[in-house]
Amino acid sequence: MNNRLCVIGEALIDFIPDRKGQRLKDVSGFKRVAGGAPANVAGAVTKLGISSKMLTKLGADPFGDYIEEVLQEAGIDTAHIRRDSRGETALAFVSLAEDGNRDFKFYRRNSADLLYAPEEIPEDVLDDCGMIHFCSVDLMESPMKEAHRKLVSMALEKGVLVSFDPNLRPSLWGDDEAMKKAVLEFLPLADIVKISDEELEFITGETEIEKALGTLSSGRACCVVYTKGADGAEVYVRPKGSSADQWTRAEAPGFRVEARDTTGAGDSFIGAFLFCILRDRTADPGALSADTLTGYLEFANAYAAYTTTREGALAAMADAKQMEEWLVFCKNM
Repeated sequence: MNNRLCVIGEALIDFIPDRKGQRLKDVSGFKRVAGGAPANVAGAVTKLGISSKMLTKLGADPFGDYIEEVLQEAGIDTAHIRRDSRGETALAFVSLAEDGNRDFKFYRRNSADLLYAPEEIPEDVLDDCGMIHFCSVDLMESPMKEAHRKLVSMALEKGVLVSFDPNLRPSLWGDDEAMKKAVLEFLPLADIVKISDEELEFITGETEIEKALGTLSSGRACCVVYTKGADGAEVYVRPKGSSADQWTRAEAPGFRVEARDTTGAGDSFIGAFLFCILRDRTADPGALSADTLTGYLEFANAYAAYTTTREGALAAMADAKQMEEWLVFCKNM
């Protein structure tokens, strides 16, 4: 199988405060970093050594110029990124608590990414890809939502794996029911579903992952990844096309590090996990053994931990050499 990754969705600029522990209204200085969950995932996969491409639209403005340059420097293929003067590049201002956790304020009411239309997707865009990945921020009613529908349909027709991380941002939607409806529409179309402990009950109505598997796997899902922050992660798999309730389970603990900034930690985790699948050219993640899955989770947990020790999202992620050195460090922790 081909093993290139194609992501679709938002790319934006996170403005990170100069000082932690302040409410957003009290922050006097910010540092800009390129981000957006799909872009971050593409960055993680690319930095680790597998090429990726991004489908999105940026404003014809200096912020769009900056994002495109950063993505190119990270090695991401930006040939399919469009620019549009009708919209603006999205911005997010982030307040960091002393423990590195965040509070967001988004500016994207006229965001250019939502103008990306299905007819702008080249028919051959997935010919060299083994997987697509997307999140829920750009599933608002817009041309971009229709573009997601088209890309997912193309992936299913071509036998390309579909990965979905809801990555809920309620403050950005402003309508919890619309957000949940969009997530539940796309959930059955994904082979790989990533969900966090903070999102589980909202999406499924359950507080325990085992009880939520029925909802999460109501469609195609053969691999459900459940993240628990510093407590690590679990994964549940079953062979593709199987309707059995028998799941293979694996888990791995998190790495205890002093977090400077948790921005992009979840994105870097799923990016590293998807990298492992793509690296091994795995056509059916549901058929992986528990030992292999444990290794994937350990790698992804370590990668996410590294990201939190540095500021920013994409800029904080390790390349292959840095990750190799970090894994040696982690073994000696």
